[in-house]
Amino acid sequence: MKFSAILLFVLLPFFALCQENFTLHYKIYDTKNQKIISAEDIISNMDNADVLFFGEEHNDSTCHVLELTLFNLFASKYQGKAALSMEMFETDCQTVLNEYLNGLIREKNFITEARAWHNYKDYRPLIELAKSANMSIVAANAPARYVNMVNRMGLTSLQELDATAKGWLPPLPIDTATGAYYDKFLQIMGGHSAMGGMQMYQAQNLWDATMGWSIANFLKQHHNYKLLQVNGGFHSEEKLGAAAQLKKYATKVKILNIACFSDENFDHPDWSKFSKENDYILLTDPKLPRTY
Repeated sequence: MKFSAILLFVLLPFFALCQENFTLHYKIYDTKNQKIISAEDIISNMDNADVLFFGEEHNDSTCHVLELTLFNLFASKYQGKAALSMEMFETDCQTVLNEYLNGLIREKNFITEARAWHNYKDYRPLIELAKSANMSIVAANAPARYVNMVNRMGLTSLQELDATAKGWLPPLPIDTATGAYYDKFLQIMGGHSAMGGMQMYQAQNLWDATMGWSIANFLKQHHNYKLLQVNGGFHSEEKLGAAAQLKKYATKVKILNIACFSDENFDHPDWSKFSKENDYILLTDPKLPRTY
């Protein structure tokens, strides 16, 4: 099946919701030049980059359509050299994910044993595109049980894990980013008193570091690949979080990032609200229905 046919097949449910020209409901901006660009422009710019971070709002239907559009363009332009990496699957589920992509197990078993998110329907088109096109997907996130452990007992508790468990995580100890990322995290959490200690921030860094490490590992084994990384916006806004952690594990990697925001002024953005540290911003129509 050709990529265009695959894209049409998996996009139909989204376009059925819109009932009108979907392109009226979003704008992609190049933040440096503050001008509207297309998804194709981003892919052209990927000729000079290795990883495109897509920082989504998890329930924004427009984000999910654009992720699929970009992944389809990746698949078409960089055939045999394109892959997807996802926050939505954890490193210890990589084997299950590979088994499904290779047609060895049923989707029902895959969804259960890979611990797919409750809104798996939003990501299913990406998975099915990769499966149809024989493309790799990286299960990039830290196992939730270890994130919870750090949230309760701090990063040093990871040293108590056995060798198998540590193999699903970045090399220990995990570096906790300071400065701008910490300040941003503190602000969104509502200050020091709301955090109740550093464990919550350390857990955030475990998420980010594991995604960065997973991407770096994949690129080390797959030279000259182009990779689309999908994660929640906070993990890669302003090229902090997972994007910054990736640069620690692969210092020469070249990154572009998209930050997605639902904004009523998507036709005329207030640029004071959006950092130029994001290469692109995707502004979506808040009047469109959320996926959950």
